Amino acid sequence: MFILKRQDVEIKTIQHPNRDQQIPILNYQGQSFRLMKVFTAQQSDEARAFWRDLTDNRGKACVLLEEPDRYSVWGKVRPDQLVGDGVSSSDNKQSALIQACLLVLQAVYFDVEDLLGARQAGSFEKDLTQIFHKAKLPQTETPEAVKTLLKKDPLDDLQVPPWHEDHLKTLLEELYQLAKQYFGNTSFAEGIDEVLEEMNGDDRAYFISWLNQSSVGKLWAIG
Repeated sequence: MFILKRQDVEIKTIQHPNRDQQIPILNYQGQSFRLMKVFTAQQSDEARAFWRDLTDNRGKACVLLEEPDRYSVWGKVRPDQLVGDGVSSSDNKQSALIQACLLVLQAVYFDVEDLLGARQAGSFEKDLTQIFHKAKLPQTETPEAVKTLLKKDPLDDLQVPPWHEDHLKTLLEELYQLAKQYFGNTSFAEGIDEVLEEMNGDDRAYFISWLNQSSVGKLWAIG
């Protein structure tokens, strides 16, 4: 999206409502961005590659901030995510779990599309619709709703569905079995944590901890 210098932006910190923690927020031309990842001054190539992957390949709204002693990547925050003192309400932990599961779902879907082709991706989408219907996941009743979950960024412009933890466990288990049928192996589940790099560090750590303690943790090589 943008490559910016320190003088181009305003950076402030806000108090997290549930933790003794300050959260940095970058403001640029009326838009707000939350810190995603920091690189050292010697990691300029890695920082640019990470930023380009998010913006060019995944369509994320991000900025790369160049400073003398470091590089940092920031992801756009919706206005409704900055409530009161600056962060979402106390239910943000559940939202983080849902967002992470959607990122995993989208990563697998895009792998099907990239590696197996558009026809297989369409078939995969139909199979997912049946899984959602069988599991009775809210807001997945129509093919259009499923397409929205697969295409829109859960960290930016998608209103996450009201799924419970049992819904998420069912989704990850069924997704694993379905992807295994399509790929013929389980390599899709290895290194999937890379897609979680787009998340806030606390949210990512919370999801990984939740997953590793859940019944489906053994299926996904995350952590």
